[in-house]
Amino acid sequence: MPGLTLGDVVPDLELDSTHGKIRIHDFVGDDYAVIFSHPADFTPVCTTELAAMAGYAGEFAKRGVKLLGFSCDDVESHKEWIKDIEAYKPGNRVGFPIVADPDREAIRQLNMVDPVAKDSDGAELPSRALHIVGPDKKVKLSFLFPASTGRNMVEVLRAVDALLTAAKHSVATPVNWTPGERVVIPPGVSDEEAKEKFPQGFDTADLPSHKCYLRFTKVD
Repeated sequence: MPGLTLGDVVPDLELDSTHGKIRIHDFVGDDYAVIFSHPADFTPVCTTELAAMAGYAGEFAKRGVKLLGFSCDDVESHKEWIKDIEAYKPGNRVGFPIVADPDREAIRQLNMVDPVAKDSDGAELPSRALHIVGPDKKVKLSFLFPASTGRNMVEVLRAVDALLTAAKHSVATPVNWTPGERVVIPPGVSDEEAKEKFPQGFDTADLPSHKCYLRFTKVD
């Protein structure tokens, strides 16, 4: 489905939520935000996902990352559903807002429409979409899952850590990277620049091509 993608500015929509009216750009402010959608309230996979996200809310907050949920049901439905979510995982409080989108306009603009799933009236439903948005209000990373497949919130947090590390140190993160592991120095940085930028030093992989493009270093 064409629509919002990496590098695009998220639309500055004003929407009803469990925390009152929210304007997306004001909500993001000078921070990062995870904006994520769910097909419907009172559904099994969505309940497990919201409970998991609530459990990780403190970790996102430590990183200065806000959470904003979306579903096509109304605010009162969300509030009742939250009781189920918190009962399913006692101690995981849903402290972040969940937006109401009964006319499905927000999910269309945010590229969160499931191409297959429909409600009982044949109306479109949200997919399990997730956008990580930066302080510049641009999409930095997206996940797009179908309604049938639950997401891995550990991976969402890991992706946030990778984005924040890359932005802070102007580096890249290799496959399966987790905080504390070595990062990659981008090819556009010369060895001389790398020595100055990374005084702790770096290692260059010895490859059959003899091209010195795979360089690893540690960052705080």
